[in-house]
Amino acid sequence: MRRTPLIAGVLGAGAIGASLALRRVDARWSGADDPCAPADRALPGGDSSVVTTDDGAELAVTVAGSGPTVVLAHGWTNGREIWAPVAHRLIRGGRTVVLYDQRGHGSSTVGDDGFTVPRLGGDLAAVLEAIDVRDAILGGHSMGGMTIQSLTTHHPEVVAERAKALVLVSTAASGLSQGRRDARAAKLVGGVGVERALRSRFGHALVRGTVGAAVHRNHLVLTRDLFVACPPATRSGWLTAMQTMDLREGIVRIGIPTTIVVGSADRLTPPDRAAELADTIPGAELVTLDGYGHMLPLEAPDEVATALAKAG
Repeated sequence: MRRTPLIAGVLGAGAIGASLALRRVDARWSGADDPCAPADRALPGGDSSVVTTDDGAELAVTVAGSGPTVVLAHGWTNGREIWAPVAHRLIRGGRTVVLYDQRGHGSSTVGDDGFTVPRLGGDLAAVLEAIDVRDAILGGHSMGGMTIQSLTTHHPEVVAERAKALVLVSTAASGLSQGRRDARAAKLVGGVGVERALRSRFGHALVRGTVGAAVHRNHLVLTRDLFVACPPATRSGWLTAMQTMDLREGIVRIGIPTTIVVGSADRLTPPDRAAELADTIPGAELVTLDGYGHMLPLEAPDEVATALAKAG
């Protein structure tokens, strides 16, 4: 079965080879220099709160640091933790960072509206309004970038009032659909088979396709652990929503500075999707990081933190 780009990233190492070879590869991944120090892989300490949306979803929020505000939205099957290395860098640079779990992920609940792309933007609007964010830089990774695009499309007044710049990391506005294969892909990610495989001894190798040339075991393990912790209904529900989205008509009206960051080896939301964003959003700047894959907040935290800090 031909897999969608998103599924290819989850199952990208399925044919890695015999157990002995895999042990050797895993040892090499373990010994690679990790740009994410152990302390930076933990969520920063700060104030925790719960934001309740108008459809009853409860969103877990962390606010840490001091100074100008950066709000970070995470991707599909991830959580606030994925942004931790970048958040620590921003806090050390004199920024306030707002992190939250998207609905159905981490400590956040789903709400009555379920999984829709307009709901992504509505949830971010609720967080911005509840925390009373002003003049913020909004950063989104993968589905988090789609969240920001949804906000600009469905709540442009919130963007005008509360944001001064956008940074879209490893994301897309359209082009994720694979037609008739979509339903099978959603069933696959919500099934017990993929979860059982990921929980196996070398299950983290199955997400090898989410990163680029430089592989770090810690990145694969965290990506795997967050995927497995994400409820099956959340995995399949959000995948279905992303497969059918097309945000291009809305993002053409973005009127604040926008930076798009993509890894040249991103297999999930590849560089042509980033180029489409840059061509659609007026005045957008495209930054391509050579050799990196989809998980840029882990693979290239310095570069992503720099892009966010430079945005405003």
